[in-house]
Amino acid sequence: MERYSYNRDNVRTGIVHFGVGNFHRAHQEYYTDKLMSGFPDQLRWGICGAMILPQDERLYRALKSRDNHYTLTECFPDGSTTVRTIGALKELYWGIEERDQLLARLSSPQIALVTLTITEGGYNIDRETGEFCMETPDVAHDLAHPSEPRTVFGYMAEALRCRKEAGLPLTILSCDNLRQNGNTAKKAFLSFFKAQDPELARWAEENVSFPNSMVDRITPATKPADIVRLNALNGTDDPAPVCTEDFIQWVIEDNFICGRPAWERVGVLFTDKVDDYENMKLTLLNASHMMIGFAGTLAGYSKVDEVMADPVLGPYIRTYMERAMTPLVPPPPGIDLNEYKDSLMARFSNPTISDTTARLCGDGISKLKVYIIPPLRKQLQKGMDTTDLAFFTACYYLYLHDAKDCNGKKIDVEEPYMSEEDWQIIRQGKPEIFTTISLFSDCAEYLHPGFNADVARYADLISRQGVIKTIESLL
Repeated sequence: MERYSYNRDNVRTGIVHFGVGNFHRAHQEYYTDKLMSGFPDQLRWGICGAMILPQDERLYRALKSRDNHYTLTECFPDGSTTVRTIGALKELYWGIEERDQLLARLSSPQIALVTLTITEGGYNIDRETGEFCMETPDVAHDLAHPSEPRTVFGYMAEALRCRKEAGLPLTILSCDNLRQNGNTAKKAFLSFFKAQDPELARWAEENVSFPNSMVDRITPATKPADIVRLNALNGTDDPAPVCTEDFIQWVIEDNFICGRPAWERVGVLFTDKVDDYENMKLTLLNASHMMIGFAGTLAGYSKVDEVMADPVLGPYIRTYMERAMTPLVPPPPGIDLNEYKDSLMARFSNPTISDTTARLCGDGISKLKVYIIPPLRKQLQKGMDTTDLAFFTACYYLYLHDAKDCNGKKIDVEEPYMSEEDWQIIRQGKPEIFTTISLFSDCAEYLHPGFNADVARYADLISRQGVIKTIESLL
């Protein structure tokens, strides 16, 4: 087992991270742990974890029981693994019990960077208007009770008031899978600040930077059975282990207002071309993940590698990449798109990771807004062939409306941000009007009867003959 080489007593906390989930612990903490292990001049960049949701309690208690240490198992396609004990999480606070301590840490002169993995839906942007939603109950609470925050927006506003008085600028770095995630974070936070404290918003516009970034590492959820399996594999007794693939990538816009870790020393790319890398990853990897998730679930598969092993579905994923997505992806500098797509096929097929289709499908409406709607809009706008995305839309409709796979097994649909108005449209059972739900609002001006007819036709085919035979007709 590998272990960090630095003396943890010498580590200072320079970063606060909201959203201490598996991806963050497999990605940012991994990079930071390697950086501090290899470069003693980087020991000022230890991480303070910020957990502010009631459901964070189990993981919080598990990490605290081991002084915030955990094991990270990297899984290779050949079945081999390596395991590393990560020590970069220097501090950890749960806002439900430790709000004041977390606010004090956020306000500290030692903190130069706040990072975020709060999910695509966590930025609270209305899907129809594109504006920050002030009516969300917790946001409304924070607007009315600034000193008792519940949301990341409320926490940051309260902390930034202290930093403003002390003349302490800050960088807020989104690490979520969003197009131009820094711009999205800036819009969300500044909208909240303007509503709660206009003077703070004016200060933040000049003293808070929001770099864009692109992150990539397939990291499944850790279920109770996985905890048992990983501890048996590694000879450990870790209540909060993480397993991940061997691939990792991070591309960041170098827009840090008060210093940053030298992550480039451990493989992070700093560039002004983040958009190119982001478009490639979201359009090829994440959009393909969505097809794997929804088509695979309807076909009765629960694991991603099982979908890729199917003699029809697996090859179709590559066809989908080539036919629907590649024409929309200008390659970033130095990237061979064919090699990149080859690597994606290998990563999706990795049996040691065995990611779940359920994880990919969870909160679909937020993910599809980012991964599927932009390519669909471009295809419709340019008059391109929309066959594959009409088929995908039919899969998503049946996943929501029928909520059962080809074997009749019930699907547990997880859509926390789906509105009641959208559900009313879905319950009508008319696939030809499915694109009137809010998800498709960005495409509304380009949607046409032909696309909706294709969605209805594919929904009927899938219902009658299943996903696999319908894909055979597509191929």
